[in-house]
Amino acid sequence: MKKYLDYLWPLIGLVAVVWSVDLLWEKLKTEAGSDAAIQAVLEQGNLWDNLKIVAGGIADKVGLIPPAAFFHAGLATLVAYAALAWYDRIALIHLHREKGISWPYISLCSFVTYALSHNIGASVFSGGMVRYRAYHAKGLTAAEIAVLVALCSFTFAFGTILLLGLVLVGEPQILRPLHRLSEWFGIGDTQARLIGVGLLAFCGLYTIGSWLRFRPLKIGKFELVYPRLPIVARQYLAAPLELMGAAGIIYFALPGQGNPGFFIVLGAFLISFSAGLLSQVPGGVGVMEAVFLAVMPGVPAPAVFAALLIWRLFYLILPLVLSLPIVLAFERTQLRKALAHETQVRAQAEAAAKAEALALQGDRGGAEHQ
Repeated sequence: MKKYLDYLWPLIGLVAVVWSVDLLWEKLKTEAGSDAAIQAVLEQGNLWDNLKIVAGGIADKVGLIPPAAFFHAGLATLVAYAALAWYDRIALIHLHREKGISWPYISLCSFVTYALSHNIGASVFSGGMVRYRAYHAKGLTAAEIAVLVALCSFTFAFGTILLLGLVLVGEPQILRPLHRLSEWFGIGDTQARLIGVGLLAFCGLYTIGSWLRFRPLKIGKFELVYPRLPIVARQYLAAPLELMGAAGIIYFALPGQGNPGFFIVLGAFLISFSAGLLSQVPGGVGVMEAVFLAVMPGVPAPAVFAALLIWRLFYLILPLVLSLPIVLAFERTQLRKALAHETQVRAQAEAAAKAEALALQGDRGGAEHQ
C-alpha cells in the first residue's frame, strides 16, 4: 500500500497545483471588473485578449492607491505570514517536536499551507495535505500532525476572539451598520459590549485552564494535552500579530480622507473575514466585500473595493503564485526519493536472490563431492 501512496501523493499535489492555477485565473477575471460587457468579452474572447482585459481592469483599480501604500502593505503582508509560520512553530513546541525542523522549513510549509487554504478553501484538505506531506517527511505521525493542524486553527480562532472582544468593548458602535444586511444583525451598543466581554472572558478561562494545568483528555490511545502557559503566552502574541498584519494591508490601502482609524478597520476586517470563512466561499469573494462595506459606510465604495483588491493581491493571489513552484519542487523531490527507494529495494532483492542462488549451488556442489 505504501508503494502506491508514494506515487499518489505527488499526483494529488499536481492536481492541487492545476486547480490552484484555474482558481487563480477565475479570481483575476472577477477582480478585473464587474461590468457585464467586460464579463461577456472575457467569456467569448481568446486567451490573449482576456489577459489584456484582466490586466487593464486590475491596473485601473490599483491605480487609485498611492505608491507608498504598496510598500506598507508589503511589510504588513510579511508580518502576517511570519506570524502564521509562528503558529506552526508554537504547535511543534507544544508537541515537543521542534528539534530538527528548521525555521526556513517551517516558514515554507506554513506559507504554502495558507496560500492554498486561503484561496482554495476546504483547509482540512488543501492545507492539511501540505502539512501532512511536509511534516511526515520530518518524522511526525499522523496523530501529531492532526494535533498540529488543530492547534494552528485554534490559535487563529483565539486571536480572532481576543481582538474582536477588544474591538467590541472599545468600539461597540461598529456593529450598528450591519442591520442593513439583515434585521437579525440589529445589535445595540450595550449588547455589542456584552458580547465583547463574553469573548474576552472566554480567553481568560482558556488561560486559567492552562494555569491550573488541566489533565490531558484521553480517547483510547489518543491523548490531547492542554496547552501550557508558555504556549498560551505565545498564542497571545502570534495570533493578534497575524490578524493585525492582515488588516494592516487594507488600512494602508485606504485613503487618508475618511479613514476611520486602524481599530475600526481591524474590527471590520475581523467581522468580514470571519463571515467569508463561515460562508466557505474561497477567499470569501463577495461576502467579505458586502460585510466590509456595511461596517464602514462612511468610506466611498470604490476606495473600499480598491483596498480589498490590494489585500487580495498581497494576502491571497501573490502568495498563491509563489507557492505553486514550491509545491512542484517538493513533490518532484519526493517522487525522486520514491523512485530511488524502489530502485534500491529492487537491487537488494536481486542481490539477495543471487546470494541465495550461489548458496544453493554451493550446497549442491558439496553434496556431489561427497
